[in-house]
Amino acid sequence: MKQSKNIVIKNIYYMLSYAFDALRQEEFKNLASEEFEDARNLFAAILARGIGRQLKQGLYREYLSCREDLSTVRGRIELPGTLRNRLARKRLLTCEYDELSENNLYNQILKTTVMLLLGCEEVDGEYKSELKQQMMLFSRVDTLDPGKIRWAAIRFRRGNQTYRMLLGLCRFLLEGMLLTTQQGEYCLASFVDEQEMSRLYEKFILAFYRRECPQVKAAASQISWALDGGEDTMLPAMRSDITLSRGNQVLIIDAKCYSHTTQVQYDVHTIHSHNLYQIFTYVKNMDAQYGTVPHEVAGLLLYARTGDEIQPDVVYRMSGNRIGVKTLDLNREFKEIAAQLNEIVNEFFTL
Repeated sequence: MKQSKNIVIKNIYYMLSYAFDALRQEEFKNLASEEFEDARNLFAAILARGIGRQLKQGLYREYLSCREDLSTVRGRIELPGTLRNRLARKRLLTCEYDELSENNLYNQILKTTVMLLLGCEEVDGEYKSELKQQMMLFSRVDTLDPGKIRWAAIRFRRGNQTYRMLLGLCRFLLEGMLLTTQQGEYCLASFVDEQEMSRLYEKFILAFYRRECPQVKAAASQISWALDGGEDTMLPAMRSDITLSRGNQVLIIDAKCYSHTTQVQYDVHTIHSHNLYQIFTYVKNMDAQYGTVPHEVAGLLLYARTGDEIQPDVVYRMSGNRIGVKTLDLNREFKEIAAQLNEIVNEFFTL
């Protein structure tokens, strides 16, 4: 969480715009020129524009099963309930029917997120006013316990593809900024936590290289274990954050967003050992896949730069492979961030 405080809020928007393509559309572009003193205002502004666009297209609705006591038949008569009504001398039929409703998981997540933002004193009145007006059209939509949202239950289909960015943003917001008070109520912290910021950092770098660097191929690649025969049962999967390739040149990038870019013991600063072991393992197993074919596989630990005095910027030669450790300064103008990422390609590839 400490690391996030060193990041210019405007750059969080740029990172989000790469991670979520929909934010590059016309109605969101002017956000890049606005000044935000608090990250929650940025999220409120994005959601207000996104929900406004969704309302123009219409809220997503799906059929939900309903059960109700009625005076006339609707759908299917449910016998046990109807018999209970007869015994109680009620002239009502218990009916089960499907109803097309906006009160579904997708809209419930939107409303839950907005209600939390409306409860934040730090969110400016102009954003609250717009969100409140929009919520009037969500009057039939329930809210959820934010800590119990079933993210795995979300499926995007043709009818709700426009919700992908909105719910992705809600998840980022709720999982990364959710705090619980002693009374069991929820509120939003000022900045996202380290884990969620790391996920955004990874997505941003991968999306940047895919969009801005056509001279290399960017992917989140699965790396196979270099086994000397036998089964690979119970071996953990190796998946890189970002793999850049050009012909038989490969750079595996592990993107890290920590509070501190080095570990310290007895006042001695060293690279995080588990990160270094991991990238070395990725590189050597990828390297083995090429066999005798001429190739070059390198690795890079790319940390988000912190306020620490010591920042690593070094490339080692390990068992025939280059392993680099560098930092990306997210506290600069975005064109400078882009220049840093482009320089990595120039350093590790023959173009």
